[in-house]
Amino acid sequence: MPSSTPIEAENVAPGETKMRARDVSVYYGKKKAIDEVSIDIFTEFVTAFIGPSGCGKSTFLRALNRMNDTISSARVTGCIELDGEDIYSSDMDVVQLRARVGMVFQKPNPFPKSIYDNIAYGPKIHGLAQSKSDLDEVVEKSLRRAGLWEEVKDRLSDSGTALSGGQQQRLCIARAIAVEPEVILMDEPCSALDPIATAKIEELIDDLRGRYAIVIVTHSMQQAARVSQRTAFFHLGNLIEYGQTSDIFTNPRESRTQDYITGRYG
Repeated sequence: MPSSTPIEAENVAPGETKMRARDVSVYYGKKKAIDEVSIDIFTEFVTAFIGPSGCGKSTFLRALNRMNDTISSARVTGCIELDGEDIYSSDMDVVQLRARVGMVFQKPNPFPKSIYDNIAYGPKIHGLAQSKSDLDEVVEKSLRRAGLWEEVKDRLSDSGTALSGGQQQRLCIARAIAVEPEVILMDEPCSALDPIATAKIEELIDDLRGRYAIVIVTHSMQQAARVSQRTAFFHLGNLIEYGQTSDIFTNPRESRTQDYITGRYG
């Protein structure tokens, strides 16, 4: 049943709460896609959202940076806070919110610009770099953090769309990092990639852990087990269970979680 308090694993010391959702529901027209979800997102952990297709995990992810605002029929109720500030408040600058809470999509979507300009675009429009040398530094730092610098440093003027799929996804992660976000949301970032590119993205997520609060939606339970420290299981728009990843996969408290983990449905 939906609860007004976050579902937590037992005996887990809380970290720094970066985002806090309480009684969040999302509607598409009259259809309720998310039903009163309450959850805390911590800076120290990678949090994985798992569950069957259509269970609401991507819808809830998009609510965390108001991406559902782009859908005319979508409506969000409840409260989502970033550092204690209501992100759905009329005072919230949505452009600034999406800089603070970046999004990496399922399919890599580099801008039809050079590799350099893909990274430099955000810092320029947000005023984070005052000179060409500042921009150069931001571009190099972001590409290094995304594990891409050594592969592209001699062709920064090439189009970002000319890169391989895995490189494009790391470019998109570098682009998100470049505007100094506090949270990075990843919506199935490896689903279009081969196993080698997937491994590189997973290594990157591990490298970025602790610098940013990271939330990843994944259909792969193996991936959730590899990259996350917290896992939230969604089913039919409800948050069924949330806690330490090791507990979710080895000792779930809910029978529905157990059934999904063991492949009885989903």
